[in-house]
Amino acid sequence: MLDVITIETPSLGDRSYLVTDGEVAVAVDPQRDTDRVTAVVAERGLRLTHVLETHIHNDYVTGGFALAQQVGAAYCVNADDDVSFERTAVRDGDEIRTGDLVVRVVATPGHTFTHLSFTVSSAASDAEQDVVVFTGGSLLYGSTGRPDLLGAEHAETLARHQHASAHRLVDELPDETAIYPTHGFGSFCAATPTSGDSATIGSQRTDNPALVQGVDEWVEATLAALTAHPAYYAHMGPANAAGPGPVDLSHPATADAAELRRRVEAGEWVVDLRDRTAYAAGHVRGTFSFGQDGSFITYLGWLIPWGTPVTLLARTPQDVAQAQRDLARIGIDRPVAAATGTVLDWADGDGLGSFERVTFAGLAARRRDGQDPLVLDVRRDDERTGGHVAGSLHVPLHGLLGRLDEVPSDQPVWVHCAAGYRASIAAGVLDRAGRDVVLIDDSYDNAADAGLSIEKDA
Repeated sequence: MLDVITIETPSLGDRSYLVTDGEVAVAVDPQRDTDRVTAVVAERGLRLTHVLETHIHNDYVTGGFALAQQVGAAYCVNADDDVSFERTAVRDGDEIRTGDLVVRVVATPGHTFTHLSFTVSSAASDAEQDVVVFTGGSLLYGSTGRPDLLGAEHAETLARHQHASAHRLVDELPDETAIYPTHGFGSFCAATPTSGDSATIGSQRTDNPALVQGVDEWVEATLAALTAHPAYYAHMGPANAAGPGPVDLSHPATADAAELRRRVEAGEWVVDLRDRTAYAAGHVRGTFSFGQDGSFITYLGWLIPWGTPVTLLARTPQDVAQAQRDLARIGIDRPVAAATGTVLDWADGDGLGSFERVTFAGLAARRRDGQDPLVLDVRRDDERTGGHVAGSLHVPLHGLLGRLDEVPSDQPVWVHCAAGYRASIAAGVLDRAGRDVVLIDDSYDNAADAGLSIEKDA
């Protein structure tokens, strides 16, 4: 009987897996912090014999290579992947037997050209329900992995492969087969929004557009729906092809107020991990706001100039440790320093800043009073297309650092997004640049109800 253990990484919208017969185990797409995998293996008294990689990932640095070396497992990677390390090369149709587990390799190109899925069954059972499939970035719950991460020039070709791969899986596997994708739980690797928390081959036959629509219709719709993806993705493939080693998660050096000021003035990134309410009320001038209460690692990785030294500010050492773990998952292995405590512990002299937080009702009231504040919308292009506050300026958050000169500097900037989190990051960027900022910390859904005029692009 198969047992599948899911290891969630909600900060990146991904899942890793262990599948076991109760004695041996196989890991699928492990994240960089492999101690989560080895802890489960030790707790259950399992022997990890194989580590399977569905593809060379674009959204995180894999822990597969380091994990396999650590426990002496075979590291199974597509024979056609151009990597610089020793691996157990596998191809479509190969079969791996370990304990009572039978692993079959299935080529499912689309997310990448060399993407693989893995079916796992029990050698001791012929029952159809004893088959599962790990689909990586191929067949997701109600969607598929996006086909454009290797470059726009390959997107249509890969989309057609993706459609064919989805059909191959449902044609070859029983309806009862449980599907275990790596992406699709908030990851930008999903081509379109996913749905549900579990699925079978049978449910996807009617629920997944790739299996309902013809290839031309589906490809056209999928390519049209693709949105911007994080800039740090460009660094993940090369890192994974090089065979990432283990990561050091020991606590970084402690920085005092003088060192924090020096690092800010040197142009390094000093990142405040507190929530946006605390940051707005008081923060060290020149720091960035990436609260751990939101998708901090996705947006920090998206905005930071790659290779910039990072210092972390948090209330507790535990908050720093969690942030370190998240940073390591995208290849930012060692913060140069950290400080914990309160903002007064981190400030040097009068080096504190703050800004006002309001709602859309506050903006509407200001307009009713005859004033016309500059409103900056930092949502993505696809979000703004659905409607925007009349007269607002639009610069997506991921482009703001390079487009600051498009934001007038002679008046306060009232900044909003869809729910407040990205606006708080933008407010920190603007504040660091010396702008007068007002954070609209509110859901965009409240804008019209507050009496603001909403426009749609023609």
